[in-house]
Amino acid sequence: MQIRIANIQVLSRLIKLLRLILIRFFFFLFDSMDFSSILFMWYATKARDLPWRNTINPYHIWVSEVILQQTRVVQGISYYYRFIERFPSIQSLADADIDDVMKVWQGLGYYTRARNLKAGAIQVMEQYNGILPKSYKELQRIKGLGAYSAAAIASFAFGEAVPAVDGNVYRILSRIFGIFTPIDSSTGKKEFFSLANELIPKNEPGRFNQALIDFGALQCTPKSPRCTDCPFADYCYAYKNNLIVALPVKSKKKPPVERFFYYFMIKHKGHTFIKRRQGKDIWHLLYEFPMVETGARLGHDQLLERMDSLNFLSGSKVNVLSISQPIRHLLSHRTIWATFIILEIDNPNYILTEEYVRIPIVGVSEYSLPRLIDAYMAAEPVIKYFSSKK
Repeated sequence: MQIRIANIQVLSRLIKLLRLILIRFFFFLFDSMDFSSILFMWYATKARDLPWRNTINPYHIWVSEVILQQTRVVQGISYYYRFIERFPSIQSLADADIDDVMKVWQGLGYYTRARNLKAGAIQVMEQYNGILPKSYKELQRIKGLGAYSAAAIASFAFGEAVPAVDGNVYRILSRIFGIFTPIDSSTGKKEFFSLANELIPKNEPGRFNQALIDFGALQCTPKSPRCTDCPFADYCYAYKNNLIVALPVKSKKKPPVERFFYYFMIKHKGHTFIKRRQGKDIWHLLYEFPMVETGARLGHDQLLERMDSLNFLSGSKVNVLSISQPIRHLLSHRTIWATFIILEIDNPNYILTEEYVRIPIVGVSEYSLPRLIDAYMAAEPVIKYFSSKK
């Protein structure tokens, strides 16, 4: 048995060695200068005109990178302008109230980014005299900046020759060089970073990283890439071997966790009740209506029965005005099924008045809400039953 295990280990090492040899062989076919030259020729006519590319202000580039972490470019542009206008400097962001920051961010989702951005601004003011550090290594010490964002800022703003390796780069390099190592494995991340580090020209790292970003967004796309007019078509391993769909390789992901939220939009004399989310769960520090989470979806009768035992409704006469159908809201690793119950009560109890904030219904929009709730506020039942005039 030990001999068999040893043979398997030897075979595994040989496969890894062969893979590295093949990668270096492809690399030999067109060295880093050729690769970047081909890429730059494409970029010269295809580059997107984006506002954060017209500045070398490190803070502006930092903001843009955080916005783009989980947001499409088209959507991110307006938020970039809005955020920079409201918080034009690191100090203004560090001094801002967290509610103001969250309100400007509202609609972008992944609110941890906004909290980290403000925390990072405070960190820069306290630890770096208000000046964003210039090196890739030091930038990773800033709250919310991982390897990719730090590399992007270091290369774009300060000209450091470090590759910004994200999903675009994984896809491009895996297809061109025929790399089958899973991109979400520690081995794969090291392998792709090492290859990108060999390819990046030391004199134009920012331009190289920007070009790869656009090449992945416009040419070597996840689905239906434009292979026939690709400048790398003569070199691309995946294109030559009909493996475009197979690359890049990802490890099997677990199915998203389903969660079931029941929001109670309570009316009382033109007012309602909200509460700020705490803890380390999703939507930290955002406001929401009284909410109950269950382990499974409740039927209509089960929901009404559950309402009889809710502590924030005890002692009150309850008039249910509307119950929505479950609304699916997709997050990266979970699926939220949300049901909104609009109801009217005659007398708020102690729990509602002490644990929740009583606000005018017309003022709900002034608070930072999860996108799920904010979207439902425009629904017909809300307009019909939740108006302060009703």
